[in-house]
Order: sequence, then structure tokens, then C-alpha cells
Amino acid sequence: MTRTLALAGNPNVGKSTVFNALTGARQHTGNWAGKTVELAEGSFTFRGEKIKVTDLPGTYSLSARSADELAARDYICFGGADLTVIVCDATCLERNLILAVQTLEITGRAVVCLNLMDEAARKKIVVDTEELSRRLGVEVIPMTARSGKGLDRLREAALEPPAGRPLRVDYGPAAEAAIAPVEKAVSGKLCRGLEPRWIAVMLLERDEALLRRLDSYLGYSITAFDDVAHALRMARETGPGPEFFRREAGRGRIALAEDIAAGVIKEKGSFAADRRLDRIFTGRTLAVPVMLALLLAVMWLTAQGANYPSAALGALFDRAEEWLWNLLSGWDPFLRDMLTRGMFRVLGWVVAVMLPPMAIFFPLFTLLEDFGYLPRVAFNLDGCFRRCGACGKQALTTCMGFGCNAVGVTGCRIIDSPREKLMAMLTNSLVPCNGRLPALITVTGLFLAGSGGSALSALIVTLTVVFSVGLTMGVCALLNKTLLRGLPSSFTLELPPYRRPQVGRVIVRSVLDRTVHVLGRAAAVAAPAGLLIWLLANVSAGGMSLLARLASLLDPLGRLMGLDGVILTGFLLGFPANEIVLPLVLMGYTGGGVLTDWAGPSALGSVLTANGWTPVTAVCFIIFTLCHFPCSTTVLTFYKESGSLRWTVWSVLVPLLTGIVLCAAVNFAAGIVLG
Repeated sequence: MTRTLALAGNPNVGKSTVFNALTGARQHTGNWAGKTVELAEGSFTFRGEKIKVTDLPGTYSLSARSADELAARDYICFGGADLTVIVCDATCLERNLILAVQTLEITGRAVVCLNLMDEAARKKIVVDTEELSRRLGVEVIPMTARSGKGLDRLREAALEPPAGRPLRVDYGPAAEAAIAPVEKAVSGKLCRGLEPRWIAVMLLERDEALLRRLDSYLGYSITAFDDVAHALRMARETGPGPEFFRREAGRGRIALAEDIAAGVIKEKGSFAADRRLDRIFTGRTLAVPVMLALLLAVMWLTAQGANYPSAALGALFDRAEEWLWNLLSGWDPFLRDMLTRGMFRVLGWVVAVMLPPMAIFFPLFTLLEDFGYLPRVAFNLDGCFRRCGACGKQALTTCMGFGCNAVGVTGCRIIDSPREKLMAMLTNSLVPCNGRLPALITVTGLFLAGSGGSALSALIVTLTVVFSVGLTMGVCALLNKTLLRGLPSSFTLELPPYRRPQVGRVIVRSVLDRTVHVLGRAAAVAAPAGLLIWLLANVSAGGMSLLARLASLLDPLGRLMGLDGVILTGFLLGFPANEIVLPLVLMGYTGGGVLTDWAGPSALGSVLTANGWTPVTAVCFIIFTLCHFPCSTTVLTFYKESGSLRWTVWSVLVPLLTGIVLCAAVNFAAGIVLG
């Protein structure tokens, strides 16, 4: 029989690290709130028994409002886990204990993992784990998940019958007087492992959605029993209302958490270093300049480091293409040309153009994430988003979008308001994902940086990224006045402690989990896309190739936007993956012909220039790269998250119309200025 183990805890306490250490999975971990917004499942075998592990979304409370809180609460209450592991941060114990108290009210089948003990020791924080165990009524396992300390004890606990007891919270005389008769009536019923006292409190709080879920879990309506209904009716008639119970329940849990923390934390340590860094990273004077300087540094390192590897990979694939061409010398000429100068060539261009920037950018981005800087970026952007009528949490999902827009759309689950969630989802694709950044860097270096080299290229790309964030806010403000009118909500954003990044693990994880994954997806799409565009270029109808017909059809719109029909064809055929747009444009221009003297980006620049590209074309290409329809994965994710075909269509139209208007405006202005 497979045992089940659920990992619960606040965001940023190392839950995903514990999950990865137990299961060997590579679920991405990040040092910021809202990173895990869905259930991740894995398993491990210990002493011959298989144990299934579920990593719940990080949440501060089980008083569910957002989708992530709802998913965590429902699983803890109704998931039927044999053991719930409550992961707490030893450096922020008091805050973490609020969720622990709520969880232990529901079930005593739990243990507490006191994670990040190494950081607590470094900050001179001492926690009496034995006293904490006594007060909570469950076992407390000191742990440093990143180094594996404490994991064996957790594995053993997963095989043992839970020895804990449910936690009893004092809600005050008035609330307790109403709870007692309802709890007594519920106690005689089959509660399937749920605590009767907790059920009584939920009945009095009148959370209708939770009560419907409770009835479904139990298989019957708890209020259908006469004694329960009578006790509940008397409590509601003579006792305080549901708002009072919610308020007093919150106060009681917080008071208990504070009391426990005060009794078990022997030395509080110092966070002076974190406060000094926050004065730099979030202070009014330095926050924005430092944020721009770090972004510029990342872009410069990416642009400077990508040139030589890109040229080397291009030359390597050029020789490989020649070798493949010779190898297939006896094949049918049409098929030989299609495979080598169609499928293989586009595949080679995708790898040569995309791999070097991704291999540099991802580790740098992940280092900032692990350090704890990205939540500070969200903090700095919070006020701007709220002034645009959006939720401040959108700053978090926007940061996620720089990695992958599909992930950013999924991350919008952390936003409570349906209106603000939809706004964040509609505008997430306006920031460049990992698939678009290499194209931005390449085109900028070829046409806009000139003799300024990598430094000027990095500055321009940095300004482009800043422009994309500003554009996101502008479109949010427009949506707030048109399709999605309303007032922004408030929320509390946690700034996690700074942590020393594990450089070796970051590099390995970035290369394997991000670079290789993204490149693999792009390569899987590039080969059939290369085949398709080669066929379009080499199959004629009425004396004109299908590619030329499609390009000529799109050319008027392209010329209006400062582009051309081939470029728009590349964007259209690149719908499956943004990574392949630029190679498809290159393939469209060459039409499967021989590209000589490959030298990485320089050969690409020669082809583009020969086909009429100018700095204005490059600027319009960059704008349309930022603002066009999302990739297929993001569109499908949007439909899955929204459940609405109408809003999915708008997710395509909003960025597309924005891009068309901006490109046309820039092209028109350039025509006036340049004559």
C-alpha cells in the first residue's frame, strides 16, 4: 500500500527543496512568494515502501481567498494524506506558526519540519525544538534541506503511525460557549479523520464553499442530523455572527503562534545585514538605479558572452550540414534538399542563435532569484501597478513572465480578484520571455549598437525591457478604463530573507532545467517548421512559390508596420514557439538556397541587410517581438486558466493590436523624420 505525504508551508520556506530532495525531482525552486501555484507530485522508496509526495502551493493562511490558498486548504482538509509535513523557516518561525496552528487544528497526523537551520545558526537564532514539539503536540524535525540534514528522519516519520494530537486554540469565552454544543453534536458522527472541533468552527464561520466541499468529502450533509442542526441553530440565534467567529479565530491563532514563538525562540539573532541591503535594493533613492544597473549588467554579460559561441556553433552546423548533404548524395534531389536545407538548416540556426544567450542569461537570472532579489523588484514595481488599476501582485507574475509567459499566466492564480487576475493574464505576454530575448539581443547587436559593441547593445536591450514593463502598465491602465473597469485591491507582499545562492547547483539547474528544456522545445518545433517553410519556398503554384504568395499577401500590412511580408510570415509560422521566429525569417529570405560564409550573427546580418533591413526595420521588429500574439503554449495555458474562449481570443488580440499600432506609429514617425 502506497503511503501519501503532503508538504505544506508558507511561500519561501524551502518546501520545493524538501520535495526535490525526497523525490529526486527537479521542480524549480525560487526565493520569492508565489513560485509554486499548483500541486506537484512525486514519490520515493524507503525501506522497501513507496511513498507518494505532494507539494502544496505555498500559502500564509488556510482562510482561502486565492486559488493557491484554496488548493492547499482543500488538500490538507480533504486530500486524505497519511502525514502532513508542515515546513517552517527557522529564521521566521513566528509568522510560519500561524499556518502550522491552522493545519494542526484540522489534523494531528502531522510533523513540523523546521527548515533552514543553517541560516538560523548563521543569524544566531536558537530555537528549542523539544519545547516547540511539546507545545504543538507533534514531532518537530530540525532540517537543512539543501544539504540533506534531517531528511532521513523525515523519511522514517513517513513510515510511522502519526503520534501527534490535534491542537486546541482558545477563541475566547463568547466563541467557546457557542462552539461547545456544536462540537459535541458533531463528535458522534463519522468525520473521516477531520477534527469535530474544526468542523464546528467552520459551521459557525459559514464559509459556504468550504461547507459544500465538506459535504462532498463526507458523503453526507453534516447539518442534516437533527442534533447538529439544533445545536447550530441555537448557537446562531444566541451567539455571535460569522464575522465575529472569523475575527476571533484569526486573533486566537495569532495569539497562540506568538505565545509559542516567545516560549521556544531562545535567541532572536540579528537581521541588520538584511536591513542594510534592503536600504539599497528597496530604498527610495537607490532602488531604481540599482535595479537598472543589475539589469544592464545581466544584459551586457549575455550580449558579450554570446557572440563567439554563436559564431562557433554556426560554423559547426554549417560543416554538419555539408556533411549531411554529402551523405545523402544518392537520395532524390528534392528530398535531399528538403532535409538538409530545410529541416536541418533551421534547426542549426535555432541552436546557434538561441543557445549561447540562454546559457548565459538563465544562470544569471536564477542567481538573482535564489539570492532573493526578484521579490524586491516586485516590491519596487508594486506602486506603479496599483496606480494603473492593477493588483500589486502582478509585479510578481510579470517577473515570472521573463522566464516563460505560460508560467506567468499560471502564476496569476495568486491574484484574488478575478478582474485583476484577468488583467495580469492578458498583459503578461508583453514582457519578453526567454524565447524572445535572444532575438532581441541579436537584432540589437546587428543594427542598433553599431560601433558601441556589447555595452551599447546591452543598454538598448535593457531599455527595451524597461519599455516592455512600462507598456504592460500602460495597457493595464487602458484595460482598467475599458474592458476591465474596477478598483485595485491591496495585499501583503513578503520580502524573504537574503540567501547565499548555491552557484554550482544554480548553473547545473539552469542548464538542465531551463536552457536544455527550452532549447529542446524550440528544436522540436524548428525541424517541422523548417520543413514547412522550405516546402512553401520550393512548391510553386501559378509560377510563384507558396511562400512568395503568402509573403505578398501579408506584405502591405508589413510595410505599414515598417516590416515586410516575410517577417510577418516568420511570426505567423513561429506561433508554436517564439524561439524560431528569427531563423524562420532567415529561411524565408534564403528560400532554402545556399548560405555561404556562415559566421554566426554576422552572416545573419548580411542576409537581413541584403533584404532591405534598416535600423527602422530592426526597431519595428523589436517592438513586434514584444507585442504580437503569444506562443501556442501560452494561449493554451490562458484558455486552461480562464476557461473562456472569449478572453483567450482577447489574449491574442490585445498584444497583437498593440504591436500593429506601435509599429505603424514608429514607421510613420521615422518616415517623417528621415524624409
